[in-house]
Amino acid sequence: MGAKWIKISIFYLLLVFAFGLFMHYTIQLQWKATHAHIGVVGWLTTGFIGLVYSIFKDAAETGLAKAQFWLYNIGLPFLLIGMMMVYLDVPRWLFELFVSGGGIAVALSVLLFFINIYQNVKSTS
Repeated sequence: MGAKWIKISIFYLLLVFAFGLFMHYTIQLQWKATHAHIGVVGWLTTGFIGLVYSIFKDAAETGLAKAQFWLYNIGLPFLLIGMMMVYLDVPRWLFELFVSGGGIAVALSVLLFFINIYQNVKSTS
């Protein structure tokens, strides 16, 4: 499971650089919050979860880990797309649905990660 998380994080690393270049060359700096979320939530957090699951393989194979994986990786694209909709001509209810739905899914997945780590990561000493 850890390797899947790390591979997905590399996608977000590429995306954050491409999005940053887009912002630079078009001088559209209003996207800075979305850019930061792609980098921190997409690349860093996803990669960190992958490292944790690579080290603690028992925790990575639980039902909590699988549920967390799907909630996070379905929710995050919705959150990011919703954040981009804020500056586009879409109805408010639509971007709120994307931001809220995606954000809640990501938040729930982080809660599952927290529970999983505290239940399944044991001290080696």
